[in-house]
Amino acid sequence: MKLSILIQTIKTHHIIGNSDTDVLAITFDSRKVQPGSLFFALKGEVYDGHDYIVDVVKNGAAAVVCELLPEKLAANICYVQVPDSHEVMGIMASEFYGNPSSKLKLVGVTGTNGKTTTVTLLYNMFRKLGYKAGLLSTVVNYVDMRTVEATHTTPDAIILNKLLAEMLDAGCDYCFMEISSHAVVQKRISGLKFAGAVFSNITHDHLDYHKTFIEYIRAKKAFFDNLPAGAFALINTDDKNGRIMVQNTKATIKTYGLRSMADFKCRILEHSFEAMLLSIDGIEVWVRFIGEFNAYNLLAVYATVIQLLPDSNALEMLQILSTLTPVSGRFELIAVPLRPKAIVDYAHTPDALQNVLDTINNVRKHQTVKGKLITVVGCGGNRDKAKRPVMARIAAENSDRVILTSDNPRFEDPHAILEDMKAGLDNGQIAKTLIISDRVEAIKTAVFLSSPDDIILIAGKGHEDYQEIQGVKYHFDDEEVISAVINS
Repeated sequence: MKLSILIQTIKTHHIIGNSDTDVLAITFDSRKVQPGSLFFALKGEVYDGHDYIVDVVKNGAAAVVCELLPEKLAANICYVQVPDSHEVMGIMASEFYGNPSSKLKLVGVTGTNGKTTTVTLLYNMFRKLGYKAGLLSTVVNYVDMRTVEATHTTPDAIILNKLLAEMLDAGCDYCFMEISSHAVVQKRISGLKFAGAVFSNITHDHLDYHKTFIEYIRAKKAFFDNLPAGAFALINTDDKNGRIMVQNTKATIKTYGLRSMADFKCRILEHSFEAMLLSIDGIEVWVRFIGEFNAYNLLAVYATVIQLLPDSNALEMLQILSTLTPVSGRFELIAVPLRPKAIVDYAHTPDALQNVLDTINNVRKHQTVKGKLITVVGCGGNRDKAKRPVMARIAAENSDRVILTSDNPRFEDPHAILEDMKAGLDNGQIAKTLIISDRVEAIKTAVFLSSPDDIILIAGKGHEDYQEIQGVKYHFDDEEVISAVINS
């Protein structure tokens, strides 16, 4: 593709060199530059792509997009100086791959909790309805039925558009994707056209990156600010920040909720550890999920289906909804006769942990025999430290026994993380808490302390099949560990 075509829709300061050059590939990784490549010089938190412009020129780059021009300009290179390389990369990546987001129905889901479950259920729902669809999630990406490994909640703009183009080639009509706050701030979704957006909730998370809760809210809100007039914006009206999300949107606003007035309503009628009976817009439906948070997720899925398929039959849609199953690592129940029940959940924020514990305790209230609730939980290293004592306190306030353990310590000392968590406990809570840094030993101890009527919650890692320690990812799967111990 000609560079002159790629730069037609972007803002530029200067264009130096021949813009009629052919672009054979696009990248922001200097190591991947080949003859004919267009290189985007991006300023990052650790590295600055501008430092590698000389190298990419030597490797045969045809053009460079940058915010700052190098002191020495090569004669055979076209330099495109722009105000924001991140934003421009999204727009040009979209153009390079044929603007795939404008040719299918792309729906983004954002919020602190519930993103993965909601997009995965939407993908599964539309597959069951007979449509080809794509999925971009924290757990896995799908191009129709082909699996593509997920490395980020929201991939970079180049990978995003490449995957969307592959979905089009595979005949997909829809794509459902998670939108992280990082992706919005870093302009990874720049240039994409969304048919709709869903807001689940917003609670304490990622403050190591955004610094303040207000900035975190602004990051989420920016996604809705940029929606086109023909899109829909579906918000959880029970979250007070839902209305803030759509204050400046051009999209059609729709609401869903369990408590307040909304376009789509739901009530929980019955629940056990295996299922819930819901009333959605007055129609009763059994679902294979439990917990109020899952009621919100399912209601968001139903409401999104109605937005995308307005002529669909509500009863038929709910019947299909009832056949869906939970996402891996999201309130995943491991039940073995005569052994304690175990639940593996990704809850890694205070709000998510509170929701999971509330759900377990609500079900326990209706049990004839009430066993103990033992919670195994940790916090990640090199991330928001403020939530560590909060999460420990939530676990202690809502559990009979607590075991604090490692999550992904990354480059931090696991014992220092655990001390941060312990600081949130009073003397009474400390008395019922064990601190075991080795996660396998923590899970084994939870089973050793339990009886057949007890519940063991293992929180924080969910679907993850690794533990990151000092820059190395070691295989570790909570579900594998607890299943092996319970069955031994």
